[in-house]
Amino acid sequence: MNKKLLAGVYLMPALFAFKVSAQELKGYQTPPKELASIIENTVNRNVLISGKGNYLAILQEPGYPSIKEISQPLLKLAGLRIHAANSSSNGTAKYSSVTIKKIDSSKEVVLSGIPKDAKVGHLTFSPTENQLAFAVFLDNEIQLWVASTSTGIAQRLTNFSLNDTYGKLLEWTPDGNAILAKFQVDYRKPLPQQSFIPDGPIITENLGEKSPARTYQDLLKNQYDELLFDHHLTSQIKMVYLNGQAVNFNRPGIYKNFSFSPDGNMVMIWTVTKPYSYHVPVSRFPYDVEIFDKYGKLIKKLAQVPLADKLPNGFDAVIKGPREFQWRADKPQTYIWVEAQDLGDPSERVSIRDIVYMQNLMVNDKPVKLASCYLRFNDIMWGDDQIAIITERWWKTRAERRVFIKPGNLSYRVNLWDRYYEDAYSDPGQFVTVKNEFNKNVLLLEYNSVKRLTDPSNINIFSISEGASGLGNRPFLLKFNVKTKITDTLFRSKAPFYEKPIYFTNQNKLLISRESNIEPTNYYHIDLNRKNQTQLTFFPNPNPELFGIIKRPISYKRADGLNLNATLYLPKDYHVSKGRLPVLMWAYPREFKTVAAAGQVKGSPYQFTRISWASPVFWVTQGFAVLDNVDMPIVGESNDQPNDTFIEQLKDNAFAAISKLNDLGVADPKRIAIGGHSYGAFMTANLLAHTNYFTAGIARSGAYNRTLTPFGFQAEERTYWENPDVYYKMSPFSYADKVKTPLLLIHGEADDNSGTFPMQSERFYSALKGHGATSRLVLLPAEAHSYKAKESVLHTLWEMDTWLKTYVRDKKDITTSHHSSKK
Repeated sequence: MNKKLLAGVYLMPALFAFKVSAQELKGYQTPPKELASIIENTVNRNVLISGKGNYLAILQEPGYPSIKEISQPLLKLAGLRIHAANSSSNGTAKYSSVTIKKIDSSKEVVLSGIPKDAKVGHLTFSPTENQLAFAVFLDNEIQLWVASTSTGIAQRLTNFSLNDTYGKLLEWTPDGNAILAKFQVDYRKPLPQQSFIPDGPIITENLGEKSPARTYQDLLKNQYDELLFDHHLTSQIKMVYLNGQAVNFNRPGIYKNFSFSPDGNMVMIWTVTKPYSYHVPVSRFPYDVEIFDKYGKLIKKLAQVPLADKLPNGFDAVIKGPREFQWRADKPQTYIWVEAQDLGDPSERVSIRDIVYMQNLMVNDKPVKLASCYLRFNDIMWGDDQIAIITERWWKTRAERRVFIKPGNLSYRVNLWDRYYEDAYSDPGQFVTVKNEFNKNVLLLEYNSVKRLTDPSNINIFSISEGASGLGNRPFLLKFNVKTKITDTLFRSKAPFYEKPIYFTNQNKLLISRESNIEPTNYYHIDLNRKNQTQLTFFPNPNPELFGIIKRPISYKRADGLNLNATLYLPKDYHVSKGRLPVLMWAYPREFKTVAAAGQVKGSPYQFTRISWASPVFWVTQGFAVLDNVDMPIVGESNDQPNDTFIEQLKDNAFAAISKLNDLGVADPKRIAIGGHSYGAFMTANLLAHTNYFTAGIARSGAYNRTLTPFGFQAEERTYWENPDVYYKMSPFSYADKVKTPLLLIHGEADDNSGTFPMQSERFYSALKGHGATSRLVLLPAEAHSYKAKESVLHTLWEMDTWLKTYVRDKKDITTSHHSSKK
């Protein structure tokens, strides 16, 4: 009997069983109890630290919502998804309970007085830290509430309903006596009845200008969508005082942002204006930037930013004219903005890319040039007249420069760091900030008191970094002298823990998070000498079902010598003497411009194993070895583009990982599955189309035909017309006839991610089916790019579990060696 016939004989029983079960079973399914219990018992917590570090808010997320909740109708407008019933954004983070803990004592209080079953979000401490403001989400409205940080007693501040459809929702005044917030318009006119009889064609035109745009979802489509957009996003800003009095601030509008001047006497406001676009989301709509006084009187118009639908191609492209308006954090009423010197076009050859300008509103001085940027302006951190730090970046080369300037001496400029930002080993981290007298974040500074008068540049700043290294991440707190560039590491994580600095004010006390292989994240207050510590939280293990599993970081080399890494999970009490295991490999490709950065160690061997709906680690409970976060670097150094050799590098990465598992004696090379989500799904389909390394594949919410994303995708800047060969070769759809390995496709029916329209999976499945591939397409109703409903998550796990057991664990034969490769 030949091998093909033999394979068919062995495959048919498993395939038949899967088909029968799929036809007989109706509705949502539930996976084995070990998997289901993890989802059922999920408890996620976050923390919020007050500005001065006196309080810790412990935020508990609700469990997975029901499909009934997820299926509530959403308005899809200009890239947004909106709950019309209560004027809320679908993406707002919400919490089911809040506990406030005073850091220097054991006292903690739970917020009380909130309506039963309500969720809260947008939590922010007042400048005085005696109050916590937040939004309460009900089915039919969103309410503004405040709570005492000492008692936890909460109360509604005003009877007006908030509007959380878009942009910033609320901000405390710098003195803490009031809150500026967006509310529904007091007397909103009812919408006209939508007519389903068209009054004419929908016409858009372009008069010869280049207007490249990626494939956005949920865009405006017609005039009625524009009416809906205006109706639901228009809000009234109000100043709400702590006694409950509310005063209208400015006229109703569509506000994307607002920000108090440091002294609290002015407010900078960003307002969306027309014309709207049917081709780009609201983030690229035109907007005005204006300054008002604290009573709502217009003081100055700063800019009318045009519709950004004609940006040049490339990730370094920006708009022409003024952008990046912000207040200078250490002065009462000084603001800055940035203007591109290359017309926003990265292909233009200029020596200066951006200029940063500054103007003092109080004395109405003329604008002055604060700094020139040789790369694209990215950010600025304020200190005082003697120091501010500008970060410049250039995406095409991954270059980053952090520059020390003196706002009080406009000719001063010193480069502190020149690096590639994808090089994690050289990352100094995020600068440590503290609240100043205006309650604004500024650099934490330490002056040499003896030398300050004669040498004002002798300043120490501080940063917190992940501490990436060849041993894995070891977060640290760094002190850095901007004059001498001498560094002092004040704190570094020590084995067997993963410890990360969270809050520091240079008082010898440090707030850290700490976890280990067997201990979940908790928070501690320590001194820098580690002589004493106070544990602030006592969160239990959220997933006891995983206790005892074996976790091992592994390293290996690609054929070209590139260092690769992954994390291997093995069942409890497993030893190689017990035999080889079926394997699930899970990965997500990433592009790099240097081999050195691509080969760096990621993560930490001491981090606690977290598991969510998207994790592959579930299957370690089902007797699988799981290789997670498998390195899949795609490298293109110098003038080479990573994607020119995408397929070749993908194959080499996968082969190296499989070879390592084989050498360890862990994997059965005839029972290895590959899977991924989004770009990881794209990777999975490509590996099945171009290799015979795997026994099965799982691809969730991916894109498979790159001609449907013709103006770029992921980190690819070139368009389809500039390099059609890359788009064709990278599309697994082009090679659907080559896929012979069983492939499970899962996709959210309401995917909101740019490029991963559900049609991508539908068309790919049709191509696979047309060529006789063993494949299955599962569309999850009402689910976006990430799956939320408990029913959807459990069903996804059931689908994956059934697929893995049918085509991997219980598979008896394979027709080709895992070392073979399709030509």
